[in-house]
Amino acid sequence: IYNQKTGEFATSLGPVFANLLLADDINRAPATVHSALLEVMQERQVTIAGETHKVPSPFLVMATQNPIETEGTYPLPEAQVDRFMMKVLVDYPSEEEEFVIVQRVTGDPVAVTAIASTTQLAELQHECRKVYVDPSLVQYAVKLVGATRTPAKHGLADMAKYINFGASPRATIGLIEGAKAMAMLRGRSYALPEDVMDLVADVLRHRLVLSYEALADGLTADQIIHRIVQKIPKPDKPMAHHAGERNNA
Repeated sequence: IYNQKTGEFATSLGPVFANLLLADDINRAPATVHSALLEVMQERQVTIAGETHKVPSPFLVMATQNPIETEGTYPLPEAQVDRFMMKVLVDYPSEEEEFVIVQRVTGDPVAVTAIASTTQLAELQHECRKVYVDPSLVQYAVKLVGATRTPAKHGLADMAKYINFGASPRATIGLIEGAKAMAMLRGRSYALPEDVMDLVADVLRHRLVLSYEALADGLTADQIIHRIVQKIPKPDKPMAHHAGERNNA
């Protein structure tokens, strides 16, 4: 920004410099905005006039899309979509939930009380990385994602014509990171197959590029993911390796 008093340009940091960035109706943002988000989502930094600025930590990007009205929207590039760890489908609220929403919006302002500091959140993230994931569970995640790329190799030859492009390694990383978080929220220091299975649709659905055959046959990404989960066997003993290490200790 040009300062008329000093005759100099000064950098004014924008809304991305926050711990939580909410990109509302992201598919209505132009391509230039999508391009700018790519760097900050992956590198946790923004380059302005050749100068690099780090965003605060922890840093989280959440975005919304309206699937009903598409006029005036811009499709997100696949590279940007892949940087979102999950895509969560939000349906209409239940009557009970809608009642609470109306009460909160039309009633007295709700007092907001902080329950954790950014330092505490960073500590929780650090602890989450310590959650044990057995190699067999990592291999399970690798096969789930691999089945989206080479369905025939995993006994799903009939699905091959429905998938133009499968999920990238970011999906596998997302499954394992998500499984660690689920295990921690469930009070465990180790992840189980159900932690992966409970997240697999959210992690994969936005990463599958379906073919025209899938659209013609009315197949959704979730239906294809369901077939993959049914086909890929879960680890029989996902804690065997961990138990062996503890016994040796």
